[in-house]
Amino acid sequence: MTGVNQKVPGVYVDLDELIAFEHGGRRVSFLPRQPVHSLLSGRLASRMRGRGLSFEEIRRYRAGDDVRAIDWKVTARLRKPYLRVFSEERDRQTVLLVDQRMSMFFGSRLAMKSVAAAQAAAIGAWRVLGVGDRVGAIVFDDRDLVEIRARRSRATVLQILSTIVMQNHELGVGRGLVSAPPMLNSALGHAQRRALHDAAVIIISDFDGADETTRKMVGALTRHNDVVALLVHDPLQSDLPPSASMTVTDGELQIRLDVGRDSVRRNILQATKERLHGVFAWTREIGVPVLPLSAAEDVVEQLRRLLGTLPARHGHGGGHSQTEATLG
Repeated sequence: MTGVNQKVPGVYVDLDELIAFEHGGRRVSFLPRQPVHSLLSGRLASRMRGRGLSFEEIRRYRAGDDVRAIDWKVTARLRKPYLRVFSEERDRQTVLLVDQRMSMFFGSRLAMKSVAAAQAAAIGAWRVLGVGDRVGAIVFDDRDLVEIRARRSRATVLQILSTIVMQNHELGVGRGLVSAPPMLNSALGHAQRRALHDAAVIIISDFDGADETTRKMVGALTRHNDVVALLVHDPLQSDLPPSASMTVTDGELQIRLDVGRDSVRRNILQATKERLHGVFAWTREIGVPVLPLSAAEDVVEQLRRLLGTLPARHGHGGGHSQTEATLG
């Protein structure tokens, strides 16, 4: 992947940059001083959904076995006592949903939303691997969706990061890309099939295209998993400048947007307001923590701050109100 635009800082990410978060992301603290329900804390998160038990086998009852484990259906069929044997799950699965659609290709100060999402995903993937848990991902853009099965290996993390970089570099002005809001629900559908129970599902997106189906799918995920949303945003989308026009560029091509016209301003601000407020309404209803991730600030510093204030899974929604105020 070559070209001038891929070299502009903040517009695109490269693999070396995301690999560097294996060490740079360590500033995101997972020490006990943080709430035990902090995001991506894996086996340390005692308030998160328990690891549960994994079924191993059915075997004959032996003297001293716990009678509560007897499988009465098998016992009745075979006319001899049998019991179900379980073992504690040794690790936890984390699934990262990483949005790289054209709606994410926007940034006013430090980086594009797509870059902030990529960086957050890299930090998350490395931290999950660092605590010995399995990490997988569903990386999607407007045309394609790539699923990486959760494994506990460095090779899997590198595969996730390479996929993110590949889709990230496909973004750009004048490339014939057509926005596809429904891809968000497609990614959630894959997450439902992959995260059946006791997984941590981290959605990193601007939630463009979120609708009633999105609410139902996220709600279904929360019934058996822990779900956290990183809502990627840019302050300019909710606070347009008073100037008559602004230049939008991908480092190679430029277009001018007349934000001074009342109709243009009204359409942009109204669309952003409706999308954000809609997401907050249903995430508050189903108890999903929403953490605002600004593309205009350093991602590592934001995650350090946000992870320390993540509300409890079944909280009263106070955190959502504060988050909504942050985004205007």
